[in-house]
Amino acid sequence: MLSTPPRTLTIAGSDSGGGAGIQADLKTFSALGCFGMSAITAITAQNTLGVTGVHAIPADMVAAQIDAVATDIGVDAAKTGMLGTAAIVEAVADAVDRHGIR
Repeated sequence: MLSTPPRTLTIAGSDSGGGAGIQADLKTFSALGCFGMSAITAITAQNTLGVTGVHAIPADMVAAQIDAVATDIGVDAAKTGMLGTAAIVEAVADAVDRHGIR
C-alpha cells in the first residue's frame, strides 16, 4: 500500500548560502520523507561568513504563498523561521488560523 508523504510547509527566510532558512528546512523535510513546500518571508545575502543583506517580502505576498499551497496541495504540518516584521507575523498567524494549519 502506497502512502502519501506528509505535506510540510516552511514559512521562513531564504539563505543564499544554503545552510539555513528554507533551503535547510527543505533538505530536512526531504531526508524525513516529507513533501516540502515553502512560503518565503525574506531573502538574504549570506554565506558562511555572515549576512550582508536582508529584504523582507511584503506581508500580503507571504500570506498569498501560504494560501496558494494550503488551498491546493494542503498542509499537514508547518514550521516557522525568520518572521522579520510585525506585519509578517500577523499575516502568517492569520493564514495559519484561516487554514487550520498545525
